Amino acid sequence: MDLEHIDNMHFDVLKEIGNIGAGNATTALSQLINSKVDMKVPVVDLLEFRDLPDTVGGAETIVVGILLTLDGDIDGMMMFMLDEESAHHLVDMIVGKKTDGSNEFTEMDLSALNEIGNIIAGAYLSSLSALTNMRISASVPYMSIDMAGAILSVPAIEFGKIGDKALLIQSQFCEDDDEVNGYFILIPTLDSYGKIMSSLGL
Repeated sequence: MDLEHIDNMHFDVLKEIGNIGAGNATTALSQLINSKVDMKVPVVDLLEFRDLPDTVGGAETIVVGILLTLDGDIDGMMMFMLDEESAHHLVDMIVGKKTDGSNEFTEMDLSALNEIGNIIAGAYLSSLSALTNMRISASVPYMSIDMAGAILSVPAIEFGKIGDKALLIQSQFCEDDDEVNGYFILIPTLDSYGKIMSSLGL
């Protein structure tokens, strides 16, 4: 599959995968905090690795990244990324407290973030698995808080040798006045992109 010259039909399928996955993740988040969470229509794009940091405000922006490697019928990597303020809002939703988003993360906050990321990413992957009828296994999540450029260099180095594009799904979750900007970055191998399309009859 040639991601450099992807046609509109294939891109529409990728966008639909992004929309369904983000919707599933929103449902999981609602159940987790036992409260209604609204989701704005996700923005789905196929971007080169070098352009990804700009989507979160630049390479030096501090972000929380939760990374899972994928295997089974689909190989690759998935990352759920949040800017620092959104990460604080997400923790506040879970534990039911209100902060100004500028305090340091406690050990409990970090543990909660790791678990949230695991649940949200898992919900995303389970919808992809159900849609394609393929088995997808994910590793234990690895969480890091660092500059976006540093965190995003991991998939760029790992997958740069087989391609330089990632599927980015930018989602905004809202609960009351709190807004969380979340970024799903799905990086299947080129072979896996082909398998996804074949499973959907394309």
